Amino acid sequence: MKKIFLAAAIAVFGFTQAQEGFKLGAHIGAPTTGNSDFTLGIDAAYRWNLAKGFDLGVATGYSHFIGKSYDYPGGRVKGDDFGFIPVAVSGKYSFSGAPIAVGLDLGYGISTNENVNGGLYALPKFMYNMPVGELYVGYQSISGKYDRRYYDDRPIAGKESVGAVIVGFNLNLK
Repeated sequence: MKKIFLAAAIAVFGFTQAQEGFKLGAHIGAPTTGNSDFTLGIDAAYRWNLAKGFDLGVATGYSHFIGKSYDYPGGRVKGDDFGFIPVAVSGKYSFSGAPIAVGLDLGYGISTNENVNGGLYALPKFMYNMPVGELYVGYQSISGKYDRRYYDDRPIAGKESVGAVIVGFNLNLK
């Protein structure tokens, strides 16, 4: 199933790459959950203008979360890095007469780590439109299940949300 989502995203972006509306960018962020110290990633989106001020399309990319280090009785242990590939619907509403916009990417986050499952992906964002691209601030979240181990190799399992406040820039490619 993950391979189908990824293949569909690649096919859509391969078809639309030369078209107007394609955006490519990067982001950095501060995680709000306790399992990571830092996140960074790349973004790709294609949006069609459906009405004045309203664009709708698809988005993907990759977000990498740097694992946090923990102190245990046996010493300091670095947590696992993990990542997600979002496959999402991307919407944007630009306010008339102002360079600001709001947006939402909503879909599924495919996990790249065997111990973390994918889950619902959401990225609400506030954007500043510029002639060359868009600067944005948003809250990225992926909710799913996890299967990790304590430092003494005891398994733990449950539901977990991964979240981060991110800042990014998407370049308009034409």
